[in-house]
Amino acid sequence: MKAPGTTVEEILNNIPEERSAAFRKLHETIIKNLPKGFEAGMSYGGLGYVVPHSIYPNGYHCKPSEPLPFAGIASQKNTINLYHMGIYSDPKLLEWFVAEYPKHSKQKLDMGKSCIRFKKPENIPFELIGELMSKMSVKDWINLYESILKK
Repeated sequence: MKAPGTTVEEILNNIPEERSAAFRKLHETIIKNLPKGFEAGMSYGGLGYVVPHSIYPNGYHCKPSEPLPFAGIASQKNTINLYHMGIYSDPKLLEWFVAEYPKHSKQKLDMGKSCIRFKKPENIPFELIGELMSKMSVKDWINLYESILKK
């Protein structure tokens, strides 16, 4: 169940009560560690962390009116999910994250291509997520994104 809202604050206010504290802490961790240039905002109807049009006017190739997505978080039916395009696009970053995860959580890593799922809010490795968010600058993300587009 995606939290309804058309602004960051509306989404944060509509998270189910049992997940609200962890979800807000995840959002705050991301904001605190997000490199300069990225910003929180709405992305595809959810809470995203994007490269704004003021930095990357082309926007997302699939929908140029949307800013270039980098990461996002969502409260789904059974999980809190973190979506990170960097680990989807950069094999070295993915390798680093997979190796580091067991050092920060006793839970088995539940991950898709860019989606990390947390079934229990108390098991979110906030410190690791903060470190992950800090590992890719806006310039690095744009360069990687454009190199993938050209293939």
